[in-house]
Amino acid sequence: MAVPNGIPNVPKPRNTITVIDNRTGKTIEITIKDNSVPATAFTQLKAPLAANERPENDTPYGLRILDPAFVNTAMITSSITYIDGNKGFLMHRGYPIEQLAEKSNFLETAYLLIYGELPSKSQYSIWSWEIMNHTFVAEDLQSIIRQMRYDSHPMSVFISAFAAMSAFAPEANPALQGQDMYINDKSIMNKQIVRILGKATTVAAMAYRIRINRPFTPPRSDLSYTENLLYMMDHMSEPYSYRPDPRLAKALDILFILHADHEMNCSTSTMVHVGSSLVDPYSCVAAASSALYGPLHGGANEAVIRMLTKIGSVDKVPEFLEGVKQKKELLFGFGHRVYRETDPRSKVIREVADMVFDVCGREPLIEVAIALKDAALKDEYFTSRKLFPNVDYWSGLIYKAMGFPLDFYPVLFVVPRVAGYLAHWKQQLDSGKNKISRPRQVYVGKGRRDYIPLDEREERTVTSKDGITEIPHYISKRRLARI
Repeated sequence: MAVPNGIPNVPKPRNTITVIDNRTGKTIEITIKDNSVPATAFTQLKAPLAANERPENDTPYGLRILDPAFVNTAMITSSITYIDGNKGFLMHRGYPIEQLAEKSNFLETAYLLIYGELPSKSQYSIWSWEIMNHTFVAEDLQSIIRQMRYDSHPMSVFISAFAAMSAFAPEANPALQGQDMYINDKSIMNKQIVRILGKATTVAAMAYRIRINRPFTPPRSDLSYTENLLYMMDHMSEPYSYRPDPRLAKALDILFILHADHEMNCSTSTMVHVGSSLVDPYSCVAAASSALYGPLHGGANEAVIRMLTKIGSVDKVPEFLEGVKQKKELLFGFGHRVYRETDPRSKVIREVADMVFDVCGREPLIEVAIALKDAALKDEYFTSRKLFPNVDYWSGLIYKAMGFPLDFYPVLFVVPRVAGYLAHWKQQLDSGKNKISRPRQVYVGKGRRDYIPLDEREERTVTSKDGITEIPHYISKRRLARI
C-alpha cells in the first residue's frame, strides 16, 4: 500500500529517526541515544554530483553536518555539569549550584567536579593540604613573569606563565615521557591537578603585583584558597599575621564556586579540543585561558561596568535602553547563549553583593544597575528576546566594590574555571575513548586552477569602498618607494 513520501507503514523503533535523502530516495534509520544522534550516521547519505555542482562539495563521499559555533552540536558525553537553560537550572555532579554556593566551598566543589563525588573528611583534608602546599612558583618562572611590562593585561601574564610552566615540568610532558603517561599513571595526573590548582592563585596574584609595581608576596599554606589569593595580592608592610577580611574571602569563595564550571563553553571546549592531542595540561590550561581572555567570553563583566559607567545615572537609563533598541548602544550582562529565562547564578550573586557592600560600602553604580534591570524586565522588547540579567551583570559590581581593577576581572573568572578545565581534561582521558579532535569544514573557495608564473600575472590593486586605490596592507609605503 502506497503511503505519503514512500515510507512503508511499518512500526519503527521508538528511539530512532528515519531520514530520507530526496536526492536519491535512500532511507536510513539512525538510533537516538540520550536524545542525540551521531553526526557520522549522515555519511551514509551519498549522491552523485548534480549538474553544475562543485566537486569540492564531496557529495559522493557522504553528507556533512554544518553547525557554525556548535549551536546544536554536542562534542562530548559528560557527567560533570548539567544545565537546563529553559528552566534556569545548573548542577554539578547532581548537586544544584544554589546548594553548593550555600553549603560548600571552592576547594570542595573543585574536588567534586574533578573526581565525581564530595570528599570525605579525610579526603578533603589531604586534598586541601596538597593544593595549598603546591602554591609556590619556581624562581626561574618568577623571573620570566617579572619581565612582563607593568601595563601588560593580567590575562596575558596568566596565560604566558602557564605556557612557560610546561617547560618547568618535563616529567609531566607526554612529548618527553610518552603519550599515554596520563592514561597509564593516574598518580602523575593527580599531581599535576593539585599543582595547577595551587599555582593558579599565585600566578594571578603575580599578574596583579606587576601592574602595581610591587614585589611578589610568597603564598601561605595556613590560609584558605581565596584568603591566600587576597593575601598575596594585598599584603604590603603589615605583619605576617595579617589576614584578609574573612567576609571578603567568603564572598570571593562563593564567586569561585559560581564560576568553577559551566559545561561546554568556548574555553572549556578549547581545553577538551587541545587536550585530545595528549599535550601536557599546562599547555591545555594556557590555551583554554586564551579562549576565555576574549571579550565575548571572560570580558563580559568588565563590559558591564563600562556600560553602567557610561550610563552614569538612573535618569539616563530610559535613554540608554532606547539606544539599545535602535542598535545605537550595546547591552551587556543580559541574556545568555544557554539560559532562556534566568541565570541561576545571578540569584546567588545578589546575596554575595550585599555581603561585600556591608564591608566595602555600597557601590554607587548599583543604583544604575538596579534601575536598568528593572526597566529592562518591564519592557516587552527585552523580555520577548529572553534578555535577563546573567552572572556577569552582578559580578562586575562586586569586583569593583572590592577594589579590583577592570582588567583583572577575567583573571578572577579563569582562576576558578581552571577546576572545570581539569575536570573535563581528566574525564576525557579517563574515558578510554579519547580521539584527537578534527572538525570537518565546508569548502567554498576557488576550484582547482593552475599556477601562473610571477611575470605572467596581471597587476592588481586593492580598492577601498570609496573607490580609492590603496597599497596592499602588507606593503609599507616606505618599502614601496624603494621598489
